[in-house]
Amino acid sequence: MHNQKSLQEIQQEVDDYIGQFKEGYFSPLAMMARLTEELGELAREVNHHYGEKPKKSSEDESTIEEELGDLLFVITCFANQQNISLENAHNQVMHKFSTRDKNRWTRLDGEDLS
Repeated sequence: MHNQKSLQEIQQEVDDYIGQFKEGYFSPLAMMARLTEELGELAREVNHHYGEKPKKSSEDESTIEEELGDLLFVITCFANQQNISLENAHNQVMHKFSTRDKNRWTRLDGEDLS
C-alpha cells in the first residue's frame, strides 16, 4: 500500500533528508545540470521502452517510474533551494491552463467554454 503525500510533505521529506548533510543543496547551476542529466536518463528509458533503441545487455535495468522519481527528487531539491512551494507553482500553472488555454484543446464533452 502506497502512502499518499502532498507536495508540501514531499518537499519537507526531501528537506529533512538533505538537512542531514553539511553540504546541503547544490548551487542553482549544479541543480540545472542535475535536472538535465536526470531528464536525459528519462528520455533514454522512454526511448528503450517505446523507441527503436533496445538496451545493451550491459546496461542497467531501470524503469520510467524510477527515472521520473529521480527527476521529481531533483525538481524538489531545486524548489526547496529556491524557497519555492511546488504546490503554489502547480496552482499557478493550472490557473494559467484553465484561463489562457481553456479553449486550446478539444473537450471530451464537446462543450466550448468561450
